[in-house]
Amino acid sequence: MGGVADVLVASDLDRTLIYSDRALALNGLDRLAPRLLCVEVLDGRPLSFLTERAASLLVELARTAAFVPATTRTVEQYRRVNLPGPVPGYAICANGGHLLVDGEPDQDWRREITARIAAGSAPLDDVVRQLALSADPEWTRKRRVADGLFAYLVVDRDGLPDGWLAELAGWCAERGWRVSLQGRKVYAVPEPLRKSAALAEAVRRSGASTVLAAGDSLLDTDLLLAAHAAWRPGHGELADSGWTAPGVTALTEVGVTAGEEIVRRFLAAASVTAAAALPG
Repeated sequence: MGGVADVLVASDLDRTLIYSDRALALNGLDRLAPRLLCVEVLDGRPLSFLTERAASLLVELARTAAFVPATTRTVEQYRRVNLPGPVPGYAICANGGHLLVDGEPDQDWRREITARIAAGSAPLDDVVRQLALSADPEWTRKRRVADGLFAYLVVDRDGLPDGWLAELAGWCAERGWRVSLQGRKVYAVPEPLRKSAALAEAVRRSGASTVLAAGDSLLDTDLLLAAHAAWRPGHGELADSGWTAPGVTALTEVGVTAGEEIVRRFLAAASVTAAAALPG
């Protein structure tokens, strides 16, 4: 791990910083469509993108701040993403279940978070069983368990019955779990498994004095609240619910242009902080 950075920037990835072709939201931008950079390929097919301008800004940001990807992706899924700039010294995967240090999972952190989950939430097997019982195969495309930490479904969103999500969320809440709908995925995550918990550990180890953050989903709220300043795009679970909080800026931009604006805001805030830290 490199030297101490005063500013640490923690950002969600999917639908915050990088975008699938379905999430780009390029409607109405025919004349001013941004040039895109592919940062993820799966089975030989381009999967995730950001704008070329966002890529350039991200490289510049890495000179000013410690950039920490904070994703619900598993470690394997995260490693498919080839972001511009240096390899991050810290990365948060599996919604805080893994803290990567120089690209490798930190085993001390994994033991710590495993103990917190065991103390605060019902067993994963109970939730997996409930998902199997309640999710109709007619609108369920995939069932997955991520790194032995949480579960999620890939669903036909239009086919979800009215009230099903709220009923599942209530059942999970009684057992110390949270539910989040992101795109076509329904996540069930134990309460102690939070990005902010792993972020606090990264801040402790790095010695950063200022934290900036961004995210678009319910699973990002604790990350945004843990930062000194944060941003959410004009799309996603938080935007749809109208969620906001002190210190969190709700952007109007949507899709991949929101990702570019978020990096621009990160860089501006980090540059101000860095300039203020310079001696007289």
